Amino acid sequence: MMPEDLALATTAPVSQLTSKFMADPQTLSWAAEQGFVNIDFYFGGRLGVLGDTRPEVVAAAMTFFNPEVVHPAWEGAGKVMSREAAAAAFAGHAYRWADEHLPDDAIDWARLAELAGAIVNAAFPSAAPIFAGWRELEVPANDKHRAVHHLNGLRELRMARHGAAVVAKGIDVADAVMHSTPWVIGVYGWPEHDVPADVVTRWEEAEALTNQATGLDYAVLQGRDSNDFAHLANAALNAIT
Repeated sequence: MMPEDLALATTAPVSQLTSKFMADPQTLSWAAEQGFVNIDFYFGGRLGVLGDTRPEVVAAAMTFFNPEVVHPAWEGAGKVMSREAAAAAFAGHAYRWADEHLPDDAIDWARLAELAGAIVNAAFPSAAPIFAGWRELEVPANDKHRAVHHLNGLRELRMARHGAAVVAKGIDVADAVMHSTPWVIGVYGWPEHDVPADVVTRWEEAEALTNQATGLDYAVLQGRDSNDFAHLANAALNAIT
């Protein structure tokens, strides 16, 4: 499988699997118990790997979110716990969610962790700050946890490549959200609006550019490794209970 084909074949599991723990009811309940307001833990935990930096910096890393949403959430999260603690807790919820929703014996988790980790370790982190920060977190020893850990790293990597592609194609980020996921436009802090007609074409071009860039990241896998990663990543997504 060619690297760009691998990027396309794994778009769904890489983009969707680890997003599940972020909106999991237990994650949200725990965050509320700690004192986080609304979705502040999402920002504090996901962006905690960037360290205690200014809100303008983390807003830039979040590409598609309105900075007016990111700024107060980042500052609010910092009042509850340190950036390091929030990032560790965020990762911990990924592993807790995996234990509750991914079967132990349906997937060769060790092999998936090996392959996803090979991409993560070889990837050049330019223009992918959240990925770079996540890669610095301690990697768990448990095979399933390690696989989920690396898959989340790949999610951050692909999201960074996608954000860069959307910007390169001249698409307004609010238009990008409205076109691709209009049901969360309010969560991202933008008003509902009509999207220019040419956004559809430019979005498709951005998707192709995303797969090209992600394919370069995935080129470390060849032959059987490439096929195994596509099979196992999609099997993991389908195994969610």
